[in-house]
Amino acid sequence: MGLFPLGALWLSNKEMCGQGECSQRCYNIFVLETVCVAWFSLEFLLRFIQTPSKCAFLCTPLNIIDVVAILPYYITLVVDSLSVGGGRPGGSGNNYLEKVGLVLRVLRALRIFYVMRLARHSLGLQTLGLTVRRCTREFGLLLLFLCVAMALFSPLVFLAESELGAKQEFTSIPGSYWWAVISMTTVGYGDMVPRSIPGQVVALSSILSGILLMAFPVTSIFHTFSRSYLELKEEQQRALRQKPDSHLDSTKSHSEDSQETDSYQGAAEAAAAAAAQRRKSTAAIIASQRAAEIRRSAQT
Repeated sequence: MGLFPLGALWLSNKEMCGQGECSQRCYNIFVLETVCVAWFSLEFLLRFIQTPSKCAFLCTPLNIIDVVAILPYYITLVVDSLSVGGGRPGGSGNNYLEKVGLVLRVLRALRIFYVMRLARHSLGLQTLGLTVRRCTREFGLLLLFLCVAMALFSPLVFLAESELGAKQEFTSIPGSYWWAVISMTTVGYGDMVPRSIPGQVVALSSILSGILLMAFPVTSIFHTFSRSYLELKEEQQRALRQKPDSHLDSTKSHSEDSQETDSYQGAAEAAAAAAAQRRKSTAAIIASQRAAEIRRSAQT
């Protein structure tokens, strides 16, 4: 499913072709994306029709991701057809086409949300989303620590390099914020390097403090991630166990119903046999009484 956004390359490659004609490979990718979007659209419409609450369905985060991933394809087709058939003459037409091209590029970027559909079937992505939702305070603390340390070390390194540095790489305090961020996160691109001894001391302090400051919230986030993963895994196993149980319950209820039906039929047959036996005995008694009366009348 992660390959589906490649269909977004159709329009960008179309712009790069010589006379606006797309190559066969781009066309094949476009056809693939069309089939995938049609399948996703049909699935979304069927789920939307079957759901009892339409508003709750549209407010679900995964369904919002589905809408954001599907709509750019149709909007891109409409905007592209309008830009081709409704171009405006003169300089205003060029500005119009530039704005349309910007809209198309933004819509192509939104197609990356196809990948987010994996969260519907991936336990790891579901755990990640649940962890982010539960750890908003920890992420806020992490951002706060970084901002405080950045505001502390950026002026120090600028002062050290502006006074004692042999090479002026730190031109301003706001420009030093970038260096403070990549140093405290231990990324270290190397585009801004302190040359003086005081500047290197400040750099060492910022790196060590960044490691310590990031370790405090990350520990809590890790424990929340582990707990969320175990909860989702247990819930998934519980759902899998409930399916066979429901099947067994339906089978048991069906067998009980059949047993009750058989017992009812057996009781009805027994009652009918008893009634027939009583009718036979009553007829025999009546016949014997009539025979006795006939004999008495013959004797007299």
